[in-house]
Amino acid sequence: MALVYLKNKKNGITYVYESENYWDKAKQQSRSRRVCIGKLDPHTGELLPSKRLAEPEPARKPGPVPATETKRLYAGATYLLDAIGDKLGITADLKQCFPECDKQLLSIAFYLILEDHNPLMRFSKWALTHCHPYGKEIPSQRSSDFFASITEEARERFFRLQSRRRAEQEYWAYDTTTLSSYSESLKQVKYGKNKEHDLLPQLNLALLFGEQSNLPFYYRKLPGNITDVQTMKKLLADLDFFTYKKIKLVMDRGFYSEANVNAMYQHHLKFLIGVRVTLKYVQQELEAAKPQLHKWETFHPDHNLHAYSTTITWQYEQSRPYKKDVVKEERRAYLHLYFNKEKEADEANKLNRLLTKLKQELESGKRDPAHEKMYAKYFEVKATPKRGVSIKPKQEAIDAAASNNGYFALLSNEIKDPIQALSTYRNKDVIEKAFGNLKDRLNFRRMEVSSERSLDGKLFVEFVALIYLSYIKKVMQEKQLFQRYTLQGLLDELDVIECYERPGCEVQFGEITKRQMELYEALEVPPPTSL
Repeated sequence: MALVYLKNKKNGITYVYESENYWDKAKQQSRSRRVCIGKLDPHTGELLPSKRLAEPEPARKPGPVPATETKRLYAGATYLLDAIGDKLGITADLKQCFPECDKQLLSIAFYLILEDHNPLMRFSKWALTHCHPYGKEIPSQRSSDFFASITEEARERFFRLQSRRRAEQEYWAYDTTTLSSYSESLKQVKYGKNKEHDLLPQLNLALLFGEQSNLPFYYRKLPGNITDVQTMKKLLADLDFFTYKKIKLVMDRGFYSEANVNAMYQHHLKFLIGVRVTLKYVQQELEAAKPQLHKWETFHPDHNLHAYSTTITWQYEQSRPYKKDVVKEERRAYLHLYFNKEKEADEANKLNRLLTKLKQELESGKRDPAHEKMYAKYFEVKATPKRGVSIKPKQEAIDAAASNNGYFALLSNEIKDPIQALSTYRNKDVIEKAFGNLKDRLNFRRMEVSSERSLDGKLFVEFVALIYLSYIKKVMQEKQLFQRYTLQGLLDELDVIECYERPGCEVQFGEITKRQMELYEALEVPPPTSL
């Protein structure tokens, strides 16, 4: 049964219908039945259920719900996650998007967070000893069915709700990573350029991350043979679909192309992107700016580098197929140039080692097919019957490559100050840490699923768990808790707190130490007294 959205042209209200297709034997054609289940809130996009379908909640006395059986469970860490979920709106958004299975989803996410590297087959054992939202075990054979039940529509609603809780003024870091797989049945698992040099086929994952909030709010999976630069067109289409406003993107130079920059101008986005210094227009500006980049007055001790900015004119082009023409305009952009002496030395050593390796391969006759372009670029190789192989370096090419050592560049259509641009760009390392959490902490480096729908569902649960982990790590860094705890150590410190359930009585927590109280307060969560 699918959902259909229809907008009333008179009052502007979008109504939501449940649509079911059936075969009409009398008319010998396919028909559909539609039942209105509510309407969309014009401001938040949330579904407002129809009053005739809303079931009245049974009246109950305010306060904690009495237990129905005797239990002693670990609850300190799950209490923390419950409080974070309420604070970030995760619990409310999941309940709205997954009304029938939100508690199961949260319980699996809590397990992935608290049980580092443990497979889901151990969830049942963990559930017997811990207080968690679902309150019951989920057998491993049922977890695959549960993942497959998570629909694309519900996921997109969750993305939309979470995005509205992020700061509109912050930049959104966008990047991709690779997830390897042994499965031969997943359609998007392909061989491609693996960022971790894994020889297995892979799936690519794209993630959007708020730089100030340090929280992810959108992801999508891609075929493993898709390059970074090819993903931009689909990202912009998704941003239009979710009706995000005041979008600001920060990306590394793997996403740079003239077409992508033109597309961001066309969609009226603010951006900050890394660019290669070998590009023609960058080289022209760099040659003119090099004297400034070696002066003391452009040195910034906090970042240990020289920085210089210049305003450039971007030659904007937009193809219009419906009019069969190309719009050409000039747009303002800011090119930020940097020089770092230590980076210059490191890159010089790297170039020297590369040239030595290439020469050894040529001399030994063991040429690497992947290095053929570099052989031709840096060496002149001649073979004669008498003298054998003669290898002569192309010094002009080597000098040209060395002339760029220590320099790098950023391009923006909003940020004018080079240090502000650098700080914003470097803050995007939160997305690299997020990828590390997803692969290592949440045990998703190798995908252990065999069906597309199970993969989609499991990836979404991992994403929800990633939001919690990102928040905890952010607060730990702000409160300097990493000086005393690892992430796992902090969770373990709270996980030993027990709660007691007795029939007819309120659930009570056990003793809480001073150190545990301080941790709750540092994480901005009120310490538990009773549930």
